[in-house]
Amino acid sequence: MNFQSLTPELIAAFEQIVGPAYILTAQHAEADAYADYGRDHTEDLHYAPDVVLRPANAEEISQIVHLCHKHHIPVTPRGAGTGLSGGALPVHNGVLLSTDRLNKIVEIDERNLQATVEPGVVNEAFQQAVQAVGLFYPPDPASKGSCFLGGNLAHSSGGPKAVKYGTTRDYVLNLQVVLPTGDIIWTAANTLKNSTGYNLTQLMVGSEGTLGIITKVVFRLLPYPKHNILMLVPFRQEAQAAEAVSAVFRAGIIPSGMEFMEREAIAWSSDYLKIPLTLPDDITAHLLIELDGQDLDDLYKEAEQVYTVLENYDVGEILLADNATQKDELWKIRRNIGNSVRYNSVYKEEDTVVPRAELPTLLRGVKEIGARYGFKSVCYGHAGDGNLHVNIIRGDLDDEKWNVGLRKPISEIFELCVKLGGTISGEHGIGLVQQGYIGIALKEANLNLMRGIKKVFDPHGIMNPGKIFKSTE
Repeated sequence: MNFQSLTPELIAAFEQIVGPAYILTAQHAEADAYADYGRDHTEDLHYAPDVVLRPANAEEISQIVHLCHKHHIPVTPRGAGTGLSGGALPVHNGVLLSTDRLNKIVEIDERNLQATVEPGVVNEAFQQAVQAVGLFYPPDPASKGSCFLGGNLAHSSGGPKAVKYGTTRDYVLNLQVVLPTGDIIWTAANTLKNSTGYNLTQLMVGSEGTLGIITKVVFRLLPYPKHNILMLVPFRQEAQAAEAVSAVFRAGIIPSGMEFMEREAIAWSSDYLKIPLTLPDDITAHLLIELDGQDLDDLYKEAEQVYTVLENYDVGEILLADNATQKDELWKIRRNIGNSVRYNSVYKEEDTVVPRAELPTLLRGVKEIGARYGFKSVCYGHAGDGNLHVNIIRGDLDDEKWNVGLRKPISEIFELCVKLGGTISGEHGIGLVQQGYIGIALKEANLNLMRGIKKVFDPHGIMNPGKIFKSTE
């Protein structure tokens, strides 16, 4: 795309829209704070925007985007910057549009079990707000304490509870969106059924900010489950931990969380958090299994069924968390594996996903590929969804092997996923770092359809350019 450079006149126009306190440039901002807008949690990548704008509402965003459309200025929407695919990196510079000021919970509608919120609300803050009135918003990414709902929508984020309750897209009824032309639309209606035209709502969810900027969202909610049971199950064989996942479901049990952690993943995280956890030498992996519901007696019956299933596998002593503190610590260990890996080493994280029964084959394949190409991986993830996060550890790999040599083995991992009926990203998105592999999962006919949709929404290609797939222009 042929983008234009920002002019002093455009900078002045942006300042008029958002106010002088909410525009940042490299010349007029504290260096470290400004640099943060050019990075997210993806490896060590950095791209500097020409200007950072922090609008307060959809109307201000509309004015900004209209000017950018008119003058062919690239716009990169940004939430909290916790992404792992480079989706919020301003690779073409231009305008970095932060949604951090759109942070209101507009309404919690207890009668209809719905809520209207802005995209800059932190996931966990929203969960706590609806829980206070007895309602439940299930999607809970590992970064729920810091990630924005807007970013969750951009990638249709999942999290541990997706295994029972689904991902972000399953809770979206309606969206207010600023299109790349500056027009403001609502995509649907605040109803549980809607068979009126194309499903623009679901098209926007997971579009990674390439089709427009979400400025309000109407979520459906559930009654909050009153009780839960959490168990940590140690396995002496990694493959058996993966195999047990499908067996639990075949027994008629649907956990609210079923997380896989190989030994190094749980060890690094517990050390990182300074939470003591005994790991016998013969244990190679763990499953963290949560059951939830409204009746505690029913949950204990389900737990007994899980124990019966696990008797068929070579497991160690199962830990049944007996209080809220112990449950919180176990979930904290699981949610901080990514942080602990980042603390220990530079790494690349691949967000693989296959049908859950194929998880053992995927895990074995990842380890076999790593052995052939000489790299170490730390694996963990949402086992109940077949979603395995493969963290490739840099260790002592030189620049050539790290930057170039890993492309072939990563391709092989993704090819294995597709062969098993899966795909190359379950919840992190394609963004910048995975776009070179998208052809493994999607045919050119699929990609051309997507490019055509992008062209209709964004004729000048200004919205989050350089993400998902490369333009043919």
